[in-house]
Amino acid sequence: MVTAGALALVVVALPQAVAEERPTLLVMGDSLSAAYGLEQDQGWVSLLERRLAEQAVVVNSSISGETSGGGAERFAEILKDREPAIVLLELGGNDGLRGLPPTQMRANLAGMIEQSQALDAEVLLLGIDIPPNYGQAYRDAFTSVYHSLTEEYDVALVPFLLEGVALNRELMQSDGIHPTADAQPIILDNVWPALAPLLDDAGITYEE
Repeated sequence: MVTAGALALVVVALPQAVAEERPTLLVMGDSLSAAYGLEQDQGWVSLLERRLAEQAVVVNSSISGETSGGGAERFAEILKDREPAIVLLELGGNDGLRGLPPTQMRANLAGMIEQSQALDAEVLLLGIDIPPNYGQAYRDAFTSVYHSLTEEYDVALVPFLLEGVALNRELMQSDGIHPTADAQPIILDNVWPALAPLLDDAGITYEE
């Protein structure tokens, strides 16, 4: 005879078991993916989760102010714990704003890509640009990191996450760095064309 208590345990366990069977998408980013200055449910990562309509588990491990080095330090443990099917790497912006060496950023991102591919996870790089006042030589070296990693490791790339957003003052917060809530659907639309094929490969269904 099944007691009421045992039945309750089964009912509680079922949703958790279903969640564990769904593929996981891991987002490793900075404030652009952490919904800085917004409600969490307004950020593009939350919008992505809703678009996937519970067909995948979206884990947002983004932290405002994070550098590629900080992400690299946290990455191995998160990767082991979550075992994602797809990893979205949105890091490097704070490296650029701090004037850190692009070679250092590249090494950090390369390490995360290699760890992901070792676990058969697909990788999507989300690139960013920096203001012209950093000098064209540094800017070119910075942006070329994303393209060179894409070629070396055969990973997907969104060249500029804030395409159609960064130069529109109405879509940027007063600090001129972080997008508004109205910009978040545009950011997701920037990500989607590169992400959709990876979702298809992972067998994840979604709403267009």
